[in-house]
Amino acid sequence: MSIVVMKFGGTSVEDPAAITRTAGIVAGRLALGKRPVVVVSALAKVTDQLLRAATAAASGDRTGALAISSRLRCRHRDTAMALVKDSAELVTLIDQKFDSLDEVLRGLAAILELTPRISDLVSSYGERISSRIVAAAFRERGMDAAHVDARDVIVTDSQFGRAIPQDSIIEKRAAENLRPLIDQGKVPVMGGFIASNEDGITTTLGRGGSDFTGALVGGALAASAIEIWTDVDGIMTCDPRVCPDALRVKVISFEEAAELAYFGAKVLHPATILPAVKKNIPVLVLNSKNPSCEGTRIISLAPHCKSPFKSIAVKKKLSIIDVVASRMLMTHGYLSEIFAIFDKHQCPVDMVSTSEVSVSLTVDSNDKLPLIAADLGKLADVKYEGKKALICLVGEDIRGQNGMAAQVFGAIRHINVRMISQGASEINMSFMIEEEDADEAVRSLHAAFFQNPDPLVFDVEAHKTQLVAPNS
Repeated sequence: MSIVVMKFGGTSVEDPAAITRTAGIVAGRLALGKRPVVVVSALAKVTDQLLRAATAAASGDRTGALAISSRLRCRHRDTAMALVKDSAELVTLIDQKFDSLDEVLRGLAAILELTPRISDLVSSYGERISSRIVAAAFRERGMDAAHVDARDVIVTDSQFGRAIPQDSIIEKRAAENLRPLIDQGKVPVMGGFIASNEDGITTTLGRGGSDFTGALVGGALAASAIEIWTDVDGIMTCDPRVCPDALRVKVISFEEAAELAYFGAKVLHPATILPAVKKNIPVLVLNSKNPSCEGTRIISLAPHCKSPFKSIAVKKKLSIIDVVASRMLMTHGYLSEIFAIFDKHQCPVDMVSTSEVSVSLTVDSNDKLPLIAADLGKLADVKYEGKKALICLVGEDIRGQNGMAAQVFGAIRHINVRMISQGASEINMSFMIEEEDADEAVRSLHAAFFQNPDPLVFDVEAHKTQLVAPNS
């Protein structure tokens, strides 16, 4: 029997109905002879509320912080009681967790300082409690589920807020804490996103890190597949809210999916792909609200696609920084000095363009920009503009197709393009425009490149059904 790691996001465990649906999906895998290992996020929106409580406490609003905690306590108690008939033990455990959280919040209100370490501790409560509830709900429905504290398996460094996993230790811990349960026929259930350093102090993998947990566990156990269960049918050709004609991508390569994740596609955490790539484990993106849909399969080598592009991703809330220094640009070490400043402020750069006298870079708009600009100003003249969007078209071997750039920019000739990047990757063409033009650009590009989609790669039949349904 093969191991399959199943990660369920916040909307897949948001309430009793969603958790019951999730239990049915996992039971279905057991019925097929699979050995599931389940990773769950916090209940929908809980992490945001926990962080809001921590911020309120650290700013002196103890009453407000405890009120948020109280509402969350009631929500989790109600969810547990709706799912488990004899829920007294589970409810007591939930109360103990929230009593512990309240002590942390009172401490924050006393010291009036929220450190990254304490922020990780507070935000960890969502997954620590949701995984307990889900494990109990599975047992109630006849599955032999065993709760596992993710912090006993996922070990990281001490970069609180975005800790880096230690792969060799995780593999060892998975063998010790998960493999024996799987061999006994049990279904391990653990929280995503949370981890600990080697001293046992709670860390987190950053927002969206539950996907990453699923992939790390899948890699450590050499699983046959990693399933990411969310609330959409898979990776789409673009955001269906922007373009109703968006198609489901049936199959895509690891490399293409990683580019899409990094450049704004919300379905996957950018780091999710890496552990799967190392072990060549297929990743499936599936919809817990529509489990019969085949979703998107991410594999090492996807079949050749007749269409030039697989998907269009958009990254908004970006800024362009222009650095102009006519005498310095060709000086040895000048570019390294510029990037050292971004490194100092821990600010990643999305795109770079250089000319004889200037360097233009795009970054996420954030409150560090004035500080970055001030440091860059010591080297050259600097200006920056916000409210920009990066459009990224991903497809196989774009560089090898003649006239592709002309087709792309012909499709958006009515939109002003600020920066262009092609050549750094064979599968990615990116350009920067005004944020307000992003949706129109996506619709124009989708109309130009997805008129005759390849049925081997895209779910054309579902799209035809959507077109027919309103008039049927």
